[in-house]
Amino acid sequence: MKGLLITGDRSGSGKTSITLALAALLARSRQVQTFKVGMDYIDPSYLTGVTGRPCRNLDSFVHSDAQIRDIVTNGCAGADFALVEGVRGLYEGAEALSDRGTTADIAKKLSLNVILVVSASSITRSAAAIVKGFMAFDPAVRIRGVILNNIGSRVHRDKAVTAIEHYCGIPVIGAIPRSREMHLTMRHLGLVPYLEGKGSGAFRQSIEAVVDVIGSHVDIDALLECAGDIPVADTRPPEFSPAPADVTIGVALDEAFNFYYADLFDILASLGAKVVPFSPIHDGLPDADGYILGGGYPELYAGPLEANDRMREALLEVSRSDVPVYAECGGLLYLTDRIILREGYQDRDHDEAFSMCGVFAGETRMPARRVIGYVEGIASAKSPLGPGKFAGHEFHHTDVVLAPGTRYAYRLSRGIGILDTCDGAVINRTQGSYTHLHPVASRDLFARFVDRCRHPG
Repeated sequence: MKGLLITGDRSGSGKTSITLALAALLARSRQVQTFKVGMDYIDPSYLTGVTGRPCRNLDSFVHSDAQIRDIVTNGCAGADFALVEGVRGLYEGAEALSDRGTTADIAKKLSLNVILVVSASSITRSAAAIVKGFMAFDPAVRIRGVILNNIGSRVHRDKAVTAIEHYCGIPVIGAIPRSREMHLTMRHLGLVPYLEGKGSGAFRQSIEAVVDVIGSHVDIDALLECAGDIPVADTRPPEFSPAPADVTIGVALDEAFNFYYADLFDILASLGAKVVPFSPIHDGLPDADGYILGGGYPELYAGPLEANDRMREALLEVSRSDVPVYAECGGLLYLTDRIILREGYQDRDHDEAFSMCGVFAGETRMPARRVIGYVEGIASAKSPLGPGKFAGHEFHHTDVVLAPGTRYAYRLSRGIGILDTCDGAVINRTQGSYTHLHPVASRDLFARFVDRCRHPG
């Protein structure tokens, strides 16, 4: 099938808005399967929203080559076109001297042709130097076209386009004017998640405005001419094939908790688990053999979460009853005693505390130092996911302070290669961690969790 990767020369190039719009435009006439490079939940939520197909993540820091191919094969079933959004700049990754975790690595592993988005604010001829440098840095990366962003005038556009096409020998297929319409709604960890914003008319209008701008300034036919064939197997990988369900797992899914990789639901089904979604804001706790509380923004919904005391009390009770519970990041915050929103946050004139589930003795403080990065670690047998090595990611703007004596199931290295810190607080058969795991890369850990849900006690 045909596919293409959209990447940027840097963070803030406009790549996300442009990829979103291209996905929406292409989806008007074909089945578009999107992918996002990197461990990210929010950009994929938009790509899912505009195509109607779950966006999948690809990350060579956490995934093996075989896992990347399997994710693509599974995701592309029934699709006509694959569109991949890169992460940060084309060559940015986990290390200075390797491709690990880069968009370039994914492009090469999947034989994807690349469109480079260049922020051309205040430059014309120099844009050609940027493109030529990107092409020369790794000739194995097949840059086939350019989209210029932040163009100020027709003269600006003409000079930059002429220079790139003359010196680099590849087409400029779009030149996007500097425009307020190109800005989507942001907050401290990135864009507002699609699930949260889609009910707002203003939110939908902002997306439509971006699509209109891109549709008016990018040559879609030229874009499609830049696409190349990508290898996709004919049969679905067995790791994604559903098995007869003999266990039920409740998954928190609402405005506060929606950071899940799309592959999670396929992996759980392949392990014989039936997923029952529930809302910690609006619902009572469903009857299940185990529970997963993903990431999100519980701090923004602290009041409604506190108000649903029936849910908080039920989660505390199932944890005390040794029902397996796995919580990541936002889920961890929800399981502490309280969330404290500090003076100055959202214009508060004093600290404000909201009661949470009280599974873990301690509190969450918001805001705190922003943490974003890869982690590697080892899980001990104390974890409800069982023992094993893993690679994952963390991104948060909070600080969880737990009581002395708290037990931890993870030993982590945070980018320095030394197992030096703890994560994965454990009590009974409940675990809460800042670390986000990808279910394909950590399938064995999720399989052990499902098995522990299957065999209580």
